[in-house]
Amino acid sequence: MAAAGSGSRSLLAAAARLGCSMAAAPAARLESVRALTGLLREAQHREMAQESIFQDLLKILTKALNEIEQASKDSCELLDLDTCLLLIAECFRCLRNACVECAKNQDVMRNLGLITTSVHLIKLLDGIEIKGEPLLTAFHCSLQFLGNIAAGNGDSQNSIWKCAFPDLFLTCLTYSDEKIVAYCCMVLFTCLNSEKVRELLDPENLTVALHVLKVYKEQLESEWSVTLLELIMSKVSEKNSVTSEETNVFMRIADFLASCFRDKCETVLKLTSAADAEDEEALVTVRLLDVLCEMTSNNGQLEHLQALPGLLETAIDTLRLTHLAGKQAVNIFTATHAMTGQEEISHPAVGFKSHLIRLIGNLCYKSKENQDKVYELDGIPLILDNCSIDDNNPFVNQWAVYAIRNLTEQNERNQELIARMEEKGLADNSVLERMGLEVEKQDDKLLLRSVRKKPS
Repeated sequence: MAAAGSGSRSLLAAAARLGCSMAAAPAARLESVRALTGLLREAQHREMAQESIFQDLLKILTKALNEIEQASKDSCELLDLDTCLLLIAECFRCLRNACVECAKNQDVMRNLGLITTSVHLIKLLDGIEIKGEPLLTAFHCSLQFLGNIAAGNGDSQNSIWKCAFPDLFLTCLTYSDEKIVAYCCMVLFTCLNSEKVRELLDPENLTVALHVLKVYKEQLESEWSVTLLELIMSKVSEKNSVTSEETNVFMRIADFLASCFRDKCETVLKLTSAADAEDEEALVTVRLLDVLCEMTSNNGQLEHLQALPGLLETAIDTLRLTHLAGKQAVNIFTATHAMTGQEEISHPAVGFKSHLIRLIGNLCYKSKENQDKVYELDGIPLILDNCSIDDNNPFVNQWAVYAIRNLTEQNERNQELIARMEEKGLADNSVLERMGLEVEKQDDKLLLRSVRKKPS
């Protein structure tokens, strides 16, 4: 009890000093705020913090905001900008600390109008022409505060979204400083829910969505990458009909994601090592493939994706690399059927080769050009070699059947290739039977045709 009483007295004393310093010089106010920042790192002090502390911090920020605005209007106005920015940064550090796991303080700050003032101040900081460390620090701390006041607090998330979307996000996402971009993304993703995702992907907000994707592409290892893909996945999986404008948005998004997959696909090979089983870049690549499979399953986006340069080639190359990796050593890409049915393999790359074959099959659906491309890249033998039962790749046989049917539909050259492979013993006849296919010889010509499976 004595410790708690001592802590309470320390906080009250620091709050009193802050109140007394309101009329003092900026340097004195800065020291008073710093004392509070340190105290509010501790949970007991955060819980004891009174509304008056946040009122005083709001007054300091408002005064700084007014001084900067006045100085920008009146070139004769004298302002020690660096000291002002240091004070702003310290206020935001103090507020940031006070928000940690403390819904009470989050609510008090929001009700006082600190979110609105902070957004206004961030926009003002962006307009300051003299870029230096004090400005960047103030910028960083302000965005960290918005992230902390939004964490786990739906009302604060809604308030930030109302004040900041889309203008503030556009400002920060295009900033040259990487930390500002990263903190902006943190705020954005903290605020997002299904309703806001629809708003983010609305054609009118296309610029914001594309900037987010651009940042995602350049900083693929960042912790919110998978979150972005999950949100896009949920949107493209919706069964609701989409407008032509929304289709155009999805096409632009598909371009970005396909480009990311082409650039990063080989990172999935890191997953052959148990030590790298949680490599974030590789995990993002796995999820990228899932989203591309979903997008190519949608007729509205399929034709666009079928024509994207390099996507089909990348899928085939990646299938070849993972297939080879699984043959060179025992790893997640090695075909196995040793499970009893009771077990379940828990690994992020489970199903990866199945999904590659699914993507190849989708891209070849009623596309003679892509059918021929797979032939030229020796992709057909590769698919046939990957269609045996494999517990690391559930449903691989079904996706192989689907891919082969799409590859051979109205394509005699591809049909003949598979028929010749079977005749020479290069294609397992039992594999073809499982696919519901058989080779028939007519007038010295080999034909591949569908058959009904015999009842077992």
